[in-house]
Amino acid sequence: MGKYIIAGNWKMNKLPSETYDFVKEVAAKTAGAACEVVCCTPYVCLAEAVRAAKGTHVKIGAENLHFKDSGAYTGEVSADMLLDLGVDYVIIGHSERREYFAETDSTVNQKTIKALEKGLLPIVCVGESLEQREAGVTVSLITDQIKAAFADISADDAKKVVVAYEPIWAIGTGKTATADQAEEVCAAIRNVLAGLYDADTAAAITIQYGGSMNAGNAAELLAKENIDGGLIGGASLKSEDFSVIVAAAK
Repeated sequence: MGKYIIAGNWKMNKLPSETYDFVKEVAAKTAGAACEVVCCTPYVCLAEAVRAAKGTHVKIGAENLHFKDSGAYTGEVSADMLLDLGVDYVIIGHSERREYFAETDSTVNQKTIKALEKGLLPIVCVGESLEQREAGVTVSLITDQIKAAFADISADDAKKVVVAYEPIWAIGTGKTATADQAEEVCAAIRNVLAGLYDADTAAAITIQYGGSMNAGNAAELLAKENIDGGLIGGASLKSEDFSVIVAAAK
C-alpha cells in the first residue's frame, strides 16, 4: 500500500511567533519515525515552519493554494510562492474550504493539477456529511469526488497524490468513524482508483483517514489495510498527542 504519512492540519491556529519552537518540538518527539511527518500550517506560519524543519525529517505543507500562477487574485497564494518558501505538501479541497469558501470538485481538480505541475505533493480531501451517510450515498458521493479530483491526471502523477478521507460529521465533533467504517470507505476509494488507473497505481497511492483521529484511536485505525496515515486536526496542535499518532504509523 501507499507510504505511511501523518500530516497535521493546524487550520487557523498558532501564531508565527509560536511556530518555530513547536515544529522543533514535533521534530524532536517524532525522531526515528517510520512514516513521513508533515506539519501543514497557516500561510503566515510557513516561513518559520520551513526554517524550523530544515535539517530534520519533518516536511511542511500549506493548507490551500490557487490554481493560477499569478494575477489579480487578492488574498490568494500561488504554487510558486509556496515552492519559493520551501513547502513540500499542500492540502486541497478540505471540507471546510468546500463549505465556507465555495471550493468545488472542479477547483479541487484544477488545484491538484497545478500542484503536481509545480512539484508540490497534494493532499486531496474527500468526505460526506452525516445526512449523506444516513441516506446511504457515502460511496457513490466519494466515488464522484475521486473521479473529479483525478480527472486529466496521469497514472504517474496520481501516485504522488495523497487522498484524505474525512467524514465531515467526524471533523472537530469528537465523533469518529469506527475503524471498520473508515476502512470500508478507504477500500472503496482504492477500488475507484484501481478502476481509473490499475491495481498497482491504486496500491501506490497513500490514503489517509482524517476526522478526530487522536492518540487514543490512531493505532486501531492505522492497523487497517487501506488506511496509510492520517490528516490530523486538533491533535496536531499538541506535540505529545501528535507524536503518539506518528508512533502508531508503522
